[in-house]
Amino acid sequence: MSVGSIVSVAQMRQLEQAAIANGVSEDDLQRAAGLAVAQECWMAMGTMEGRPVLVLVGSGNNGRDALIAANHLYEYGASVFVYAATEGQANDPIWNEIAANDIPHAFAANDQDFLELETLLERTAVVLDGLLGIGFDPKGRPIEGLYAEILYRIKIASETIPPVRIFAVDVPSGLDADTGFADPHTVASELTVTFGYAKVGHFVGDGRKFSGRTVEVDIGIPKEVIDSFEIPYQTLRLHELRKALPDRPSDGHKGTFGRLLVISGSKTYPGAARLAVDSAVRTGVGSVVLAAPASIQNVVGVLPDISHLPLTDASGFLGSHAADELLEYLINRPPSAVLLGPGLGLNDDTREFVQSFIGGLNEALPNGFKGLVIDADGLSALAAAGDWSTLNENHLILTPHIGEMAMISGLEKDFIRENKLSVASQFAVDTRSTVVLKGAGTVIASHDGHARLSEAATSALAHAGTGDVLAGLVGGFLAQGLTPLDAGSVAVYMHSEAGRQVSEVYGDAATLASDLIRALPDARKVLDVPETRI
Repeated sequence: MSVGSIVSVAQMRQLEQAAIANGVSEDDLQRAAGLAVAQECWMAMGTMEGRPVLVLVGSGNNGRDALIAANHLYEYGASVFVYAATEGQANDPIWNEIAANDIPHAFAANDQDFLELETLLERTAVVLDGLLGIGFDPKGRPIEGLYAEILYRIKIASETIPPVRIFAVDVPSGLDADTGFADPHTVASELTVTFGYAKVGHFVGDGRKFSGRTVEVDIGIPKEVIDSFEIPYQTLRLHELRKALPDRPSDGHKGTFGRLLVISGSKTYPGAARLAVDSAVRTGVGSVVLAAPASIQNVVGVLPDISHLPLTDASGFLGSHAADELLEYLINRPPSAVLLGPGLGLNDDTREFVQSFIGGLNEALPNGFKGLVIDADGLSALAAAGDWSTLNENHLILTPHIGEMAMISGLEKDFIRENKLSVASQFAVDTRSTVVLKGAGTVIASHDGHARLSEAATSALAHAGTGDVLAGLVGGFLAQGLTPLDAGSVAVYMHSEAGRQVSEVYGDAATLASDLIRALPDARKVLDVPETRI
C-alpha cells in the first residue's frame, strides 16, 4: 500500500475486484476492514474498557464492516450497542457473531419515534457511523426517510455539550466519495477510517469539513495487485517533497542555484511585485531579477536582495515596447525560469505585452530553460489570446484560482469547484502544462495525467496577495531545476506551512500576505532533511 495515494470509487472497486481475482475473498477484505476500524477507534479513544459505543449499521457492505468492528470493540471491552437501519439476515455469519457475543442491538424499523435511538445517544461516548458507504450518490438519491431521521438525531448529539464523538467507516454517511458533495443530512466526523486508500471526496468539495482526520488502513489487497495498478493521484507528503529538492553543495555559488526573472507589477499593484520576489528569494534560488515598469521603481527599487530591470511603460503598465526590450534582454542574459503575471494589471497594453512576450519567447530562450510560470493577470491576458500553441515548447506552469480557471477553461465555477481534481488534471493534459489550481485543497496537476492534492485548507490564506507569494515560490523552485510538478508541489507545501505558522500567532482573520513573507524562512527550513542523530 502506497501511503499518500488517492483513488476514485471506481479505482477502489477495481483494486478490490483484482484482489478477489487474485485469491483474496470478499469476506477476508471485510474482516480486515472491520478489524482496522476497531483498532483505530481504540487508538483514538485511548481505552475501550467499559466505554459506551453506538454502532450504526446500514444495509450495504459499509454496514457489514461496522458490524465486524462492533464484534472487535466488544472483545476490547467496550460497551457496544448495534443500531441497524434494516434487519439482518438470519443466515448472515456476521450477525450470528453479534448474537453469539450477546451484543445488544435494535432495528430502526421497530423503534417507535426513534425513542430508543435518542436514549442511546444520551448515554454513548462514541458513534461509529457505518450507515452509507462510498457507493452512495447523494445527488442522485438524496437521503430521506429512516436514514434521514437517524442522521438528524446523530447530528444533534454531535452538537451537544459535551458532544458525542463521531467516527466514520470509510466515508461519512451522505458524502460523495468522488466529488466531496455532502447531502444536507451528512454529519461531520472527527475521524474517518478509510480502506486501502483515501478517496478523492475526502479532500475536495465538502470532504475536509465532514471527514475530519482521515486514516488509511490496509485491508489485505496483495502487493502484486497494487503494483499492477497505476494510481495517478497523491496527497503531498513531506518526506517525498524533500527528495525533490536539489543538493546544496558547500562550494556552490549563485549560478549553481538558478536565476529567476519575475515580470510583475504596475502602478495599480506594485505590492504584488514585492510579494512575488520576496517569496522567490526565500526558496533558495541563486538570484532574482525583477522586470517592472520604470515608473514604479521608487516603490520596488528599494528591495535589496534582487536585481532590477526597469522597463518602458505606458502610464504605469507594461506594453508592447516593453516586450521587445525584455526579449532582447533574455537573449543576452537568459534566466533559468520566468514568472509572468502578478500585479501586471489588465488593459489593452498589458494584453499586448503578454501576447508579444510569449509569442517571441521560444526564440529568445536557450535549450536549458526550466520553464515559465503564468499567474494572475498573465492568465487573463493569455485567455484573451485563446492560443496555447506557442507555449508548448516550454515547461509551462499555470497557477489559476477557481475564477481564473473558469476564464481560461470556459467551465462554470461551480463545476470546477465540485470537480477540482479532474478538471485540473484534464486541463493540464489538454494544454501540456502543469496546473496549480489554488484554493482549499490546492491541486497540482501534470501534463502526463498525474496530480497531487494538498490537504491544507485555511482562511488565513484567503487574503489579497497570498497568490503572489505562491507564484514567487513556484518560480523560485522551478529555477532551481525542480520538475514543474515538483516545483508546484513543494511551493504549495511551503506556502501552506507559512500560513499555518502565521495563523498560530495572528489568527486566520488577521493574517496578511506580507506576514507570510516573514514566516517563509522557517517554512523553508521544514523542507530540509533533518540531521541524523543517533
